[in-house]
Amino acid sequence: MVLIKEFRIVMPISLEEYEIAQSYMVLKMQQENTTSTEGIEVLENRPFENDAYGKGHYTTKVYRLQSKAPTWLKKIAPAQALVMQEEAWNAYPKCKSVLKCPHFSKFQLTIESVHRADNGCSENVHGLSKEQLAARQVECIDISFPGKDGWSYLVGRCSVDFSNFKSGRTDRGPLLKGWQDSCKPVMTAYKLMTIDAPYWGFGRQLEQAMLAGERALFLESHRHCFAWIDKWYGMTLQQIYELEQRNDSMLDEYILVFVWGHISTNKGWIRSFCFLIAFIRDSRSLL
Repeated sequence: MVLIKEFRIVMPISLEEYEIAQSYMVLKMQQENTTSTEGIEVLENRPFENDAYGKGHYTTKVYRLQSKAPTWLKKIAPAQALVMQEEAWNAYPKCKSVLKCPHFSKFQLTIESVHRADNGCSENVHGLSKEQLAARQVECIDISFPGKDGWSYLVGRCSVDFSNFKSGRTDRGPLLKGWQDSCKPVMTAYKLMTIDAPYWGFGRQLEQAMLAGERALFLESHRHCFAWIDKWYGMTLQQIYELEQRNDSMLDEYILVFVWGHISTNKGWIRSFCFLIAFIRDSRSLL
């Protein structure tokens, strides 16, 4: 059964500012979380235009991480299980990314993002059918509350207390109870997650672990977006592009390192697989 869940993240910034904020956040989290790269290959990187998204940027990548798999993991899943393929279409305010693992040919994770200048009140921004709406779960993520689970620490927890936070450059904040109903400017990132993992025995567990990992990634990355507002506010897209070029050149010389020593169960492998997916999206794609 395909799992469909929509996350709504309300932000105290404008729709135009979010594009800058998100790009800056991705760069910053890359620098803080990435130590290396073992075979991240960009197969295609080009402009695109279609009816669904209009004009945007299309990328395809392959992530090869075989040598980091421990001996026990190789016994239950070949090293090819750590080869991931990603397609991404970025046409802000709409974005889509699809992640697949060739070893698990039936597995697919799709994340479709729509950004609106509202406070999370739009009910069907993705144009779902009646059947999809009936199956969809919806969760509103409040960035004023920090994540407390292990996933938040894995993806990079933001420790800022927004109940006491105030931006020096924009005078925005603090974020108090019910802030979404009164803040201006305001916008919402609508993230539709579709997971297809039709595997008997661990498919359900894989789905739930991936949901938890992605939720933490959405929460912490958007908390960082607002926490760093005084750093990105006033920047232009051209300045962001120049930073991206320098950052990509630097990352191409790194080797991605995962700490596997503490993993000793099949559940640990599933968590690692999910963390790998979250890490890839965090460090190389717009969230």
